[in-house]
Amino acid sequence: MGSPMHHYTLLPLTETDSFPIGSSTSASGAHASRTTTASTRARMLLDNSTTKADPDSPTKDPIGHDEEEYVDGVRGRPLKATGLNRLRASYHGALAFNLAAFIILAIYSTLSKLWVANIDSSLVSTVDAYTYFSCVVEVLNEGLPRAAWSTIGAGDTTLDTAVQLTERLSLTYTLISIQSIFGFVLSIIFLFAAPGFVAAYVPGETRAVSVKFIRILAFDALASTVNTAVSLGTRALDKPDVPLLMSSVQTVIQIVLELALVSTVHVKGFTPTIHTVAIIKLVCDLAGAFAGLVYFLFLVKRTTRVHSVAMRSIKWFSPCALKTLVRPGRWTFAESAIRNAIYLWQIHGVVSMGQAYATAWGVFSTIRWGIIMVPVYALEATSNAFVGHRWGIFQQSNPGWESSPASWSQIKFIVTPALRSVGIALFVEIPLLVALSLRGAEPFAKYLSNSDEVAKITAMMWRSIDWCYICYAVSTQLATILLATQTEWYLYQSLISNIFYALPWAIALPRIGITPDTAWTYHKWVFGGSLVVSLGIILAIDALWIMRLRKWKIRSA
Repeated sequence: MGSPMHHYTLLPLTETDSFPIGSSTSASGAHASRTTTASTRARMLLDNSTTKADPDSPTKDPIGHDEEEYVDGVRGRPLKATGLNRLRASYHGALAFNLAAFIILAIYSTLSKLWVANIDSSLVSTVDAYTYFSCVVEVLNEGLPRAAWSTIGAGDTTLDTAVQLTERLSLTYTLISIQSIFGFVLSIIFLFAAPGFVAAYVPGETRAVSVKFIRILAFDALASTVNTAVSLGTRALDKPDVPLLMSSVQTVIQIVLELALVSTVHVKGFTPTIHTVAIIKLVCDLAGAFAGLVYFLFLVKRTTRVHSVAMRSIKWFSPCALKTLVRPGRWTFAESAIRNAIYLWQIHGVVSMGQAYATAWGVFSTIRWGIIMVPVYALEATSNAFVGHRWGIFQQSNPGWESSPASWSQIKFIVTPALRSVGIALFVEIPLLVALSLRGAEPFAKYLSNSDEVAKITAMMWRSIDWCYICYAVSTQLATILLATQTEWYLYQSLISNIFYALPWAIALPRIGITPDTAWTYHKWVFGGSLVVSLGIILAIDALWIMRLRKWKIRSA
């Protein structure tokens, strides 16, 4: 983790040296449009620099030299490089922002389930039903937004010319606009589709209440798509403080409202229901999305003023920007659609095992995807951003990269953020998972569900496959090498895992005829085994991706 590595940087580009930001994953014709002068200077610095790199930066010095910043891509009048700018543009600084944002989000989601358990523990599965319902939203959120890493975030964002900044912002604006439209349409669909979905994913005794719950939360789909577009777009722009603000606003409002209306000390004369929780969640999510969007626009106004960019030159929708996003985004959309379709098929079988088992599964999911996975999520977001930056820098410095082999030092340069994230994930997650297995799983499950029976089932689930989440922590970081560079490779690894492992189990389990007593015997192989298998597949696909970048040459430099 702390070993020396080569020190790479790029000279700032002038206006005439500008390149299409969104073309980072496009065909070689787009790369040929970059000027020979810019690419030659970049390649010389990339290949010849041998000094130590700052392990905290995407390049040698992402802010500038001697406290100078670049105006319109050229070293101009001295501007003070603020501590916040330095922090946001560094790996460890971005990681700190991301950790804070994901911790707050985990607290936010856990609190909701806790209050529901206090109202009626049998209704925890209703909240989980919305989680399954939101898998449809997740497909949207994992389509175009995940293209941000290799398009919006390609290259060093801190050395942008005015033209490059405009292109990045145009991509971000278009992403937010398209996701908002999709989210609104999906919200309308949710209003009418709630009864059918509840019938499939909620145990019979709580279905009537669940329909209204999901209808109240229908427009949470809009909040979610805006939230995700703003979060991923701003992280790719090295502004991770925007998602942190969104998480903070959501959680603060939630704590205030739920203490006043839902908690054990709520105002007298008011009887909270699960629908109260739904209304609070909708208000918090919409408020968080709105706050994040407003703060982002404030940062854009300030940045464009410094770079002398006219705000009117940035369009909220650009067909060219959409085309750029769709190129990598179509692969991530397909990957998410296939994975979530198979997952919902599997979950339908879990729900059919009865109320206690379904509730235990929901609590188990809250534990495994909640607070203990915060370091993994934060590291993933940070790795995606910095692998994307370095991938863009590599492409800028090698206009003919699609036909000529990359050197081992260049590959190391690209993948270092992901490898650093793997090391940190192992250091943090192994002790955390061991501690939870030895002492914490059952008490935590009881705290979330308010049921001894559910807590015992949840603890049994956790102890049987806890070690598999170490594999998940590693594979998630290694997958960023594919996700932030060439997303079609990310689709390949997911297809192999889902079609050859998850899908056969989804087909086989109904034929086996499992019961609540035998269900976990099989489900642990389905859900735990998939994490182990995925790690092996990602390692293999990463290796193939590297060899493809090397043009299948092993021994040369």
